[in-house]
Amino acid sequence: MRELIKNDQIVTIVPQDFKKTNKGRILEVSNDGFRMELKYKPEGLIVNHICDFYSFTDNGYLYFESYIKALENNVITIANPVKHRFLQRRKFTRIKYLENLILSCGDKQHEVRTLDLSAGGMKLTTADNIDMEKLYDVSIKLSEEQEIKCKYQLIRVEKNDNGKYTISGRFVNLSNIDKMTLVQFCMKKDMENLTKKG
Repeated sequence: MRELIKNDQIVTIVPQDFKKTNKGRILEVSNDGFRMELKYKPEGLIVNHICDFYSFTDNGYLYFESYIKALENNVITIANPVKHRFLQRRKFTRIKYLENLILSCGDKQHEVRTLDLSAGGMKLTTADNIDMEKLYDVSIKLSEEQEIKCKYQLIRVEKNDNGKYTISGRFVNLSNIDKMTLVQFCMKKDMENLTKKG
């Protein structure tokens, strides 16, 4: 791990409660982990609880899971992770995601069925001929507690043989917290799927 993270590198830490996401600067790297100084108060960060970590490196976007060994004021000590992976540099992890949603613009609403989802956008299908020029409001329910409300912009529309439309689009003005929530949700689902296949 020492070759992947270095002093002054910025790392985002995501605990089980996404709303308590924090970030910090690495102060020191050792053989059994690293210490970092947090930007915000360490609310929701608990010693010995597993968290997700993200950081930009020379090799791409690094992701790993680990736990907090010690917490002193705004300085935390993180154990060395057992394994890590690099996210694709240009593309977010895309997962199969089948849900019925509503795209709305003013008082106009369209019923759609999602096909896949990433932190960048989603693909969906619908019987409606949707105006590509407009920006749509959408709510994506990830769990009982988590819902992402954002703007959705159509990029490509294809008409299928059955008369339905397949739409690819991207999320616009997504907050960092919502983007991180989607990144983590998609990665966890992707890893679950890989485990099931394995």
